Amino acid sequence: MITLVALVGSLVVFSTLGAIGVARFASWSASAAHALAVMLVMTGTAHFMPASVTVMPNYADMVAMIPPFVPFPGFMVLASGVLELLAAIGLILTRTRRLAGWALVPLFLLLLPANIYAALNDITFAGEPASPLWQRIPEQALYIGFAVWATRSVPRVAPVMRRREPSTV
Repeated sequence: MITLVALVGSLVVFSTLGAIGVARFASWSASAAHALAVMLVMTGTAHFMPASVTVMPNYADMVAMIPPFVPFPGFMVLASGVLELLAAIGLILTRTRRLAGWALVPLFLLLLPANIYAALNDITFAGEPASPLWQRIPEQALYIGFAVWATRSVPRVAPVMRRREPSTV
């Protein structure tokens, strides 16, 4: 739930900055890209937190939510954390925003089984019960929607056409 608050709250802040003239946040989709980046920094850093951290999910919490059929759960937690942090950087940089947004779609889909497993098996995060399944799946769909929305803030670049010189034959 905290991630949802961070996402929506950041969107409000960034879009307000855009409304008062900050060019970087001039469009809703650019604001969405930055808001998603804020959320990804929050979730990505959780993948590296020691078990002594109890104010947010930590590495041990994340490992516990990996379904048994996934090999190397510890590595998967670290790898997904790195990918989330790289995606956050990619969303902030205009040149890489489209790639980062589209790369997040399969990442969020790949993370869905862990979210479902955590909800169905009452995995705790920072000592608190996991959010229920009915909340997790729409949240994941919202994150995918934000990722796609973020890609719309980058203008498509038309391929450069070389002009053919007339032949002199």
